[in-house]
Amino acid sequence: MKFLLSCLVFAFAGILPAQIISPANRIELFNGTNFNGFVFCMRKNADPAKTWSVTNGLIHCNGNAIGYLRTKQIYSNDVVTVVWRFVKVTPKKDNTGVLVHMQLPDKVWPKCVQNQGKSGRQGDLFVMAGVECDEHKGMNENTPVSFRGAPDENPVGDWNTNTTICAGNDVKAVINGKLLNEITGCTVASGFIGVQSEGADFEVRQIFVEPVK
Repeated sequence: MKFLLSCLVFAFAGILPAQIISPANRIELFNGTNFNGFVFCMRKNADPAKTWSVTNGLIHCNGNAIGYLRTKQIYSNDVVTVVWRFVKVTPKKDNTGVLVHMQLPDKVWPKCVQNQGKSGRQGDLFVMAGVECDEHKGMNENTPVSFRGAPDENPVGDWNTNTTICAGNDVKAVINGKLLNEITGCTVASGFIGVQSEGADFEVRQIFVEPVK
């Protein structure tokens, strides 16, 4: 399997999409076979092939190196869904996330909004690397806007559906069909879509976007 070069190369290669896509229909971002349509950014230029793979129709991330995969295309006004599960969870190896509105340059971490994927905290929303929203103003950069109410995750080993609704400058986090969080007035409203490698050993079955209803 051939992997694309690491994030530093992409940042200087001038990879810019022809247009911003606001989907009119469902678009499958993961084809079930390979990483076509994605690029990688890994800390310390780590080899993505040692962290990410596709086997039996699933993306497997072992979490060994920190970084992310992201789309080549920019999206806006969309509903981003990632269906995933933890293979196992151990202390400090329980973290990932769905990144939306990702901005160039590629780095760990870029300007974006993260729908948290950490075990037990799916639905927290992070504004990252200088991005702001109304609900986060006055808070520390590394402090998320916490989800409301009880978590709605399935047990480790079972599939979870992490959905991020991006409507203009507002972002909602929906976990397994339950609305857990919402932020408004975000300073970014379009960008790439990505999935983090941040220690967790997990699998991804689907990544797709749909129009906002």
